[in-house]
Amino acid sequence: METILVLTHVDETGAALSKASLEAVTAGKELATRLAATLVIGIVGADVTTAANALASTGARLLAVSGERFAQPRYASDAAACEALCRVAQATIVLAPGSARFTRVAAGVAHRLGGLIDTHITAIGGAEGVEATRWFYRQRVEAVLSRDARPWLLLLDAGTHAAFAGETGAAQVEQVAVELPEPRTTVSGIRAPMQDAQTIRPDAKMLFVTGAGWTKKQPDGQIHVGEAADLILGFLRLTGASLGSSKSLVDQGGDGQPVLPFLTHLNQVGQTGATPRHAKGLSTCCHGEEPHVVGWRFIGDRRAISLDPNCGWTRGKADVVYVADAFTVIAKVNELLEAKKA
Repeated sequence: METILVLTHVDETGAALSKASLEAVTAGKELATRLAATLVIGIVGADVTTAANALASTGARLLAVSGERFAQPRYASDAAACEALCRVAQATIVLAPGSARFTRVAAGVAHRLGGLIDTHITAIGGAEGVEATRWFYRQRVEAVLSRDARPWLLLLDAGTHAAFAGETGAAQVEQVAVELPEPRTTVSGIRAPMQDAQTIRPDAKMLFVTGAGWTKKQPDGQIHVGEAADLILGFLRLTGASLGSSKSLVDQGGDGQPVLPFLTHLNQVGQTGATPRHAKGLSTCCHGEEPHVVGWRFIGDRRAISLDPNCGWTRGKADVVYVADAFTVIAKVNELLEAKKA
């Protein structure tokens, strides 16, 4: 019989579990129910009391590695904590969120345990065994994986499962002791950009994608990169949307062409970039052909703004296409949002 361990960690507040961790809990509960397997949940953080109480209704065995040494993400402490939780749980299947904190240590943990690991898992199926689904080749090839080797670690992509939300109660938590060497680094604080300056927002409900058309000549024969930047940033500020970009647009800077100053390859989505999982997506000045749209497979509501009524978005790739000038549309939308906000 399989023993399933879900590894979780606290969020930036240091108390509650991260959203990705709660999604992993949902995946673990579903898998344990389907396989009639034992479910164990491990928590890593400085103080796990609040996080554990939020999991009281899962009915799982709760383990924790806690203390001030585990407040901040570090490879040495996180790897040791995850290894200890896996050994105490005697887990055969380990599910963990594909967060920055766990992604950098998971492969090392699998090596220490003598197990195997697969990443970017989007679904877990199988009637009698475990079958993990992921995408290869820039999200164009879907693979279903199964392995006999144990333990098997699976890192789950965010947004592929609903976040667990159960009744809060007084949870019984087993503390797992971990011996750590003296740390050689000290975390003095966190320096982060202002919220308005942050354009990549994974938890946003909407993804706003810009294409190369924003930096091309407009009807007056001129390029208006400055105006485009103001309109886009204004839309992001008013809606809280996350910013995506086509590859052609982010590549323009290397070619010496005008480019939006706040875009990097981290904003790139589609076949050659990230696969977004926002509830809604709005594409502007993008061609909408397969290489770009393929990365939108997890977005439920797709909309596009294009001057070309025969663009790729109109060929079954978008739910709604606004045949209009993106400059005019976004300017009007920003005006209406400003008025509503006032």
